[in-house]
Amino acid sequence: MPDRMLSEKEGVIGWMTFDHPERLNAVTQDMWLQIGEILDDFEKDDAVRVVVLKGAGNRAFVSGADISKFGAQRRNAAEVAESNRITGLARQKLAAFAKPTIAMINGYCIGGGLAIALMCDLRFAAEGSSFGIPAARLGVGYAPQSVGMLQDLVGPAYTREILFTGRRFSGEDALQMRLINRLMPPEELEPYVREYAETIGSNAPLTLYAAKLASTELLKDEEERNFTLANRAVEACFDSEDYHEGRTAFMEKRQPVFKGR
Repeated sequence: MPDRMLSEKEGVIGWMTFDHPERLNAVTQDMWLQIGEILDDFEKDDAVRVVVLKGAGNRAFVSGADISKFGAQRRNAAEVAESNRITGLARQKLAAFAKPTIAMINGYCIGGGLAIALMCDLRFAAEGSSFGIPAARLGVGYAPQSVGMLQDLVGPAYTREILFTGRRFSGEDALQMRLINRLMPPEELEPYVREYAETIGSNAPLTLYAAKLASTELLKDEEERNFTLANRAVEACFDSEDYHEGRTAFMEKRQPVFKGR
């Protein structure tokens, strides 16, 4: 059935697919609920060490929210508030997800789809993909938190260009803006992302967690940063079996086998 989220576990990789191709993978309220459930499952599974988000087909990553559903699910203020609550919880889970996340972008990455990609740690895209936030063309306001997430990545000048014009930008533009990490031919995208994810997943999970936590805290305002928590994560690395394994493997000139403890 379309209009759903798919999940698959492949070694160290957890794949999460936006499966709504007839609407260019636009996200519905039901899909937001499933996003939260899938992330909860991946979070609890120690075998999953990195998560890749992708869109079904080759036309879109995510084209935004499925506006066609608004008439049935956002008919009044109460329903809008409930819809926003569901969306907000899933967005928060993705933004705060402890394991590394990668957005694999092939095609449209527009509006809410770009917001989803921005919540991921890394973004790899196929040539021919397009990016944009058409809020100014729809009369939609963007909250300061969402604007800040974009501005932290590309800076104020590009943020204003993206939001003021509401236009679509090419993959080449996105790479120049630092909106994405890599741009490549479509046929190379999935093999590249799979190999990249496996490389990340082969590293020490506690180190990955500490690094992501520190990076996340540094993006916050100084008064909101929790360096105590970040430093505890660093200490946990040095107290772990993996720290001993890493040193031993280096001395023995072999690949380490990390267990996340």
